[in-house]
Amino acid sequence: MTRRLVSWIILVLGATYFILPLFGMFNFSLKMKRGVLSFEAYRVVLNDPQFQQTFGYSVILALLTIVLGVLIVVPTAYWVRLRLPGVRPYVEFITLLPLVIPPIVIVFGYIRLYNTSSILPLTGSWMGTNILILFGYAALALPYMYRAVDTGLRTIDVATLTEAAQSLGAGWTRILATVILPNVLVSVLSGAFLTFAIVIGEYVYAALLNLNTFGPYMVWMGGNRAYEPSALAVIAFGITWACMGLINLFTRFSKHTKAQK
Repeated sequence: MTRRLVSWIILVLGATYFILPLFGMFNFSLKMKRGVLSFEAYRVVLNDPQFQQTFGYSVILALLTIVLGVLIVVPTAYWVRLRLPGVRPYVEFITLLPLVIPPIVIVFGYIRLYNTSSILPLTGSWMGTNILILFGYAALALPYMYRAVDTGLRTIDVATLTEAAQSLGAGWTRILATVILPNVLVSVLSGAFLTFAIVIGEYVYAALLNLNTFGPYMVWMGGNRAYEPSALAVIAFGITWACMGLINLFTRFSKHTKAQK
């Protein structure tokens, strides 16, 4: 009983530590009109053309990053688990590098390697810079996407499914698209939602590559306005928690579906 009480006390203290600052920020965002609580700051932010432009741009980048990450990670994780289990520790180490190397180091390396005087002057054009930041975001989200997919692959018998598909005449592309991917779809979605949350709030890559995305817009807003930054932070927090909630929802739905089967 004492241990349970201590656990509840720790849980309440931890929740209070996180919830109180959020409540204070939310309460401050409602005080844009003097003497009355209102959602005026949210109206101003949501009606700001720059918010709509930067947020829409970041959403497109996030979706493209998810597609690129899936195309890279799913075949790689599948092949490592099926044919190259011995190299798995090395692949896991490589996927952890974006967590070890600061983003500012990576983006400076990109700028030095792909500047206008290099063989591949990606920073010399708008399209090239977008391609560069897309690959940068894919690398930044690699640890989360790879581990999500690898966890999903652990729950299925990859070798048996592959042999069964090959016995029916399926090629490697069809095996990945119609056999492996549907079985790890929940794990892929978990990695996708995490990737979405990362890209939406990323600042360093976009700022140093001079792209007008949602992250630099949040920083600019924080340095030039009073109440709107709090509203913007609440919106960004809500987007992140919506992604986390969708991960939990899809995970529970998957477990419920498997239990029914």
